Amino acid sequence: MHLTCTHALRTYPKKLEKKKFLLVDNRVIVRFGMKTLLLESYNSPIVDEATDLQHALEKLSTEYYDLVILDIQIPNSDPFDLLQFLQIKYPRIKVLVFTMGAEKVYAGRLIKAGARGFISKSSSLDEIRKAISTILNDQKYISEKLIEILADSGGNKDSNLFNTLSAREFEITTLLLKGETISKIAGSLKLGVSTVGTHKARIYDKLKVSNLLELKELANIYNL
Repeated sequence: MHLTCTHALRTYPKKLEKKKFLLVDNRVIVRFGMKTLLLESYNSPIVDEATDLQHALEKLSTEYYDLVILDIQIPNSDPFDLLQFLQIKYPRIKVLVFTMGAEKVYAGRLIKAGARGFISKSSSLDEIRKAISTILNDQKYISEKLIEILADSGGNKDSNLFNTLSAREFEITTLLLKGETISKIAGSLKLGVSTVGTHKARIYDKLKVSNLLELKELANIYNL
C-alpha cells in the first residue's frame, strides 16, 4: 500500500473543514500510512489511533469522530458486535471497514451490519480516498466489485456456501477458523458449550464439511 505517494494526493483539492478520524488497527505501519494519507488530504485533521476494539470503545466514549476506519481482523475482537454496538450507542458515527479480509465473504455482511463502506488494503490510493470522501459526504461507499458480488449473491445465494450461515453461525465459524476451541468460543460469546456445539454441527452441515481441516480448505477457496 503506497499511501505516501504525494503526487497522487495533489490531484485532490484540500478540504476546508476540519475532520476527526479514529483509526482502529493493530498494525502500526497501517495506521502510519493511513494517518499520512489523512493528514495530506484534509485541512489539519485530528487523527486518533486505537490498537484494539477495547481501546476504540474507550476513545468513542469520550470523543466524537466523523469517521471510524476499522480493520475487522484484529485478534480477539468481533467487528460485528462493534458495528451493532455503534448503531445503538452512536448512530451518527460512520464506519469504513479497511481490511485484507475477503470482500467476497465479508463486505455484504458488514454493510448490512452497519458499516458505511468496505475497502481492501490492496486498493489504489484513489479508491481509498474516494471511499473516505463518499462516506464523509453521507453516502455509502460500494465499489463496483462489491456491486457485482451483491448482485450475484442476490441472484444465487447458494453460490457461496458461507452466505447460508446466520450471523451467529458466521461469527462462530470465524472463531473456529482462528483455532479457538468450543469452550473458549462459549466463554467469549457467553453461550453454553452445548449451544456452541450445536451451532458447530449446523455449520458443518450447511457447509457440507465434516471436520476443521475441510472447513479451512473451504474457507481458503473463498479467501476467508
